[in-house]
Amino acid sequence: MGQIKCLDTYILCEILQGNEKYFSYIKEDFVLTDVILAEFYWVILREFNEATARYWLTKLKLNSFACSLEILAKAMGNRKKLKRNLSFFDIVGYTYALEKNIPFVTGDKEFKSLPGVEFVPK
Repeated sequence: MGQIKCLDTYILCEILQGNEKYFSYIKEDFVLTDVILAEFYWVILREFNEATARYWLTKLKLNSFACSLEILAKAMGNRKKLKRNLSFFDIVGYTYALEKNIPFVTGDKEFKSLPGVEFVPK
């Protein structure tokens, strides 16, 4: 069993699309923020349907954790400080991972050189 990791929507979308390169991440210990799971739910609703979105919500909800107001505020501070094109959802996940001292796994190029990131491009 490896170190627990925090996954972002990019990784979840790659898994949803059947990209085998990312399958190992949901076979290992992982966490998600509730806002990442909410964003993923939206992506599935937009691209597929509610039944598929509910399936993934049920599958992933035990790995999802609420973010405190403190983490949300720190995330907005990080978003301003980093001066990158980072989504609200992703910066919250990144900040959560930093606070928990766990890797934030993404393939989003905006995170490529940031500390605490495990960057996994396509």
